[in-house]
Amino acid sequence: MLRVPATAAERKFDFSEFRENETPPGFRSVVTGKGHPGDWKVILEDVPPLLPPLTPQAAVPRTKRAVLAQLAQDPTDEHFPLLIYDEEKFGDFTLTTRFKAVSGVMEQMAGIAFRIQNESNYYVVRASALGNTFKFYKVRDGQREPLVGPDVQIPADTWQEVTVDCKGPQIRCLLNGKELISVRDKNSPFTGGNIGFWTKSDSISYFADLKIVFVPFEGSAQKIVREMVRRYPRLLALKIYVPAKDAGKTRVIASADESELGQPGAKTEQEVIGRGETYFGKEKDVISVIMPLRDRNGDAMAAVRVVMKSFPGQTEENAIVRATPIVREIQSRANALDDLLD
Repeated sequence: MLRVPATAAERKFDFSEFRENETPPGFRSVVTGKGHPGDWKVILEDVPPLLPPLTPQAAVPRTKRAVLAQLAQDPTDEHFPLLIYDEEKFGDFTLTTRFKAVSGVMEQMAGIAFRIQNESNYYVVRASALGNTFKFYKVRDGQREPLVGPDVQIPADTWQEVTVDCKGPQIRCLLNGKELISVRDKNSPFTGGNIGFWTKSDSISYFADLKIVFVPFEGSAQKIVREMVRRYPRLLALKIYVPAKDAGKTRVIASADESELGQPGAKTEQEVIGRGETYFGKEKDVISVIMPLRDRNGDAMAAVRVVMKSFPGQTEENAIVRATPIVREIQSRANALDDLLD
C-alpha cells in the first residue's frame, strides 16, 4: 500500500486544457542517444474510464478524450525521445499515469523518466509490448546501466497503468496496481529532478491521466531565501523571479511564502531582468526594492524583490541601501541561472 505524506501536494495534468496537435506548454522535447527528438502532440483518442465496470459483463464505455501522443516513427537504434516537464522538480513523489503502446516495427515501448537532471542523466521505467517486459534502469552520462524488472505480458494497443513511488533512495514501480520492481539506490546523485514521458525508436505511444502526489522539492533558490529570512527577520517578503517559458514573462522560484511558488511575476520583474535596472516602489508603510541578479558575464538573469517596512523620512536611496546587502549575499551564491534552479 502506498502511503501519502500529510504534507503532500498534488498535480494533475488534463491534456484537454491544451490545444490539439500541439506540444503542451511547459514541456520540452529532447532525445537521448541518436536520432531526432520525438513528435509529441495532444490528440483525441478513445479512453476507457478510470473506474472499472461494476460487473465483468457490463459494457465499458469509451469516450474521445485528449491524450498525449508520441507520433514520430524514427527507427534509429538507441533512440529515446523524451518530453520533459520543465516547470517543476520533484524529490519524493508518487506518480501514476496510464499508457498505451500503440504500434512500432522496431519497438513498442512506453515509459516514464524521473529525477531527470538532463537528457543524459535520469531514471526510467518502461513497458515493452514487443518484448513483454517491465524494466527499470538508470541512465548516467547517456549510458544505460543494468536493467531491473520481470518478463510480463504487455498487450499492445491496450490502456494500462504505471505507478512510480520514490521515497529517498527507495524506488518502487507498479504495473496495473501490482508492485513488480523495488530498488534502493543509496549512493545515487539523483535525489530530485524533473519528470517526463519516454519512448524508444519508432514506438507510437499514448499517455493519459498523469497525477503526481509529492513533497514539495526545495531547490537552491528556496534554500537561500529561507536562510535570508531567518537572518533578516524584519523582512516582510523576499522573492526570486526568473524568466518563464513564455517569452516576456517571469515566475517565482523562491519565496518566503511557499504558496507563491510558480506564480507569474508582474511587468516590473520583467523590466528589471530585461533592463538590468533597480526598481523602487512605496505603498503606505511598505517599500519594495527589486534588483537584478547577474550571471558571470554581467547580464541580468533573475530579479530579487525585497519588501520591508517603511519609516519616516524613507527615501529611495536609503531603501536600496537597506536591500543591497541581502541581494549581494544572494548574488554571491548564484553566478549562473542553474545555481538558482538546481
